[in-house]
Amino acid sequence: MINRLPITKARINLGQIARRAHMNNEYFILEKDGIPVIGIMSADELEDYLELKNPKVKATIAASRKDYASGKSRPASALLTELKKGAVRKSA
Repeated sequence: MINRLPITKARINLGQIARRAHMNNEYFILEKDGIPVIGIMSADELEDYLELKNPKVKATIAASRKDYASGKSRPASALLTELKKGAVRKSA
């Protein structure tokens, strides 16, 4: 949910806004004279957002998508089944 409010109101209710952003994953756009000037989101989500802007992370994601599209990947459940079968053979 995106909430818009004036900076002056946000200043008065900053603790509540921080709690809502952190606990409820709410977004806040703070406005000055009706113009949006800043956004508030949880720190975890901000870190994820900033990580996705990292060129190295973007390259890794692109390579992973390419591998998936070419059929080089498989579901984790298939890998786990294969690992369990190997463990059973070694113990027998």
